[in-house]
Amino acid sequence: MKTKTTWAAATSIALILGNSVTADPSNVEHVTEGLIAAGMAVELDDHCGDVKVRLVRGINFLQGLQRDLEDLGYSDAEIDQYIDNDVEKARLEGIARERLNALGVRTGDPATYCAVARAQIAQGTQVGRLLR
Repeated sequence: MKTKTTWAAATSIALILGNSVTADPSNVEHVTEGLIAAGMAVELDDHCGDVKVRLVRGINFLQGLQRDLEDLGYSDAEIDQYIDNDVEKARLEGIARERLNALGVRTGDPATYCAVARAQIAQGTQVGRLLR
């Protein structure tokens, strides 16, 4: 199924590139928020045929989050440990979906995904910048 496969791939990439704080990932709020935004963009792409994730922009964005963590002193080992944290991955996915629901997305109604995606693009949000 495209949704699960794409979401899993995006969250794996995001976790690989994005957040190394194993005990409490919210310690680096802008990284956590970036991962949530990336997840929201992928979810919108999965359910709205009118938008697509900007793959190169997304990779660059996630690499920037990784550089931020490295600048803060997080090690490759910490990043690797966090990648395997399925509980954190599920938590971030849940937050992304809750935020989309709060913006008007309704499961099973692709038009709501498209409306939210277009609004995010028009508003220039981080989610919108990851879409085209």
